[in-house]
Amino acid sequence: MIGFYILIGVISLVSWLVSQRLKSKFNHYSKIQLRNGLSGREIAEKMLHDNGIFDVKIISTPGKLTDHYNPANKTVNLSESVYNERNASSAAVAAHECGHAIQHAQAYQWLQLRSKLVPAVGVSSKFSQWLVIGGLILGAASGNTGIGFVIAVIGLGMMALATLFSFITLPVEYDASNRALAWLKTNNMLTNEEQDGAKDALKWAARTYLVAALGSLAMLLYWGLRILGSRD
Repeated sequence: MIGFYILIGVISLVSWLVSQRLKSKFNHYSKIQLRNGLSGREIAEKMLHDNGIFDVKIISTPGKLTDHYNPANKTVNLSESVYNERNASSAAVAAHECGHAIQHAQAYQWLQLRSKLVPAVGVSSKFSQWLVIGGLILGAASGNTGIGFVIAVIGLGMMALATLFSFITLPVEYDASNRALAWLKTNNMLTNEEQDGAKDALKWAARTYLVAALGSLAMLLYWGLRILGSRD
């Protein structure tokens, strides 16, 4: 179990460092005020309309970096600062979330697949690790009966599903950022400095998903080796 705690520690540290870097970037670029004077809400509204999307609502949601697109009710949810403020960070986030709305409207395959997995992942993420650990403990206590191994493998399968989900999320997030940056540049929404800031901010946002995916894979490999090793 020492290896498990070391792995958890390393993953948590890297995740924290990337998260802190992301917050630092967004704070820095929030000080770069847009010359066009548009708020995040106005940026989002224009991007949606330019892409022929008029049935998606743009709403303000409490919190910081809580921005997301909800395909279930077709809403672009922007945190209060992004919704109201007029800076490079707000423009980047608002355009990125609209990128997801455009993916939805165009039936982007990776977003569709991700959406289908959401219910199953919601369940598996809650129970997978408990099943894995419980199965290993039961196997050690009851001898080589196979019951604990089966339980652990079921948990490992759930963990694999969550890992798959985290990797499917990557093309969804990177594509949304690419759509956002392309639209901002093509429509001359930002100056060169503002565009560079938006690109850098979205780059660090994407890295949080990359770290999460690699961390999930590391956990899957660790428990997979533990379970398979218990059969030797």
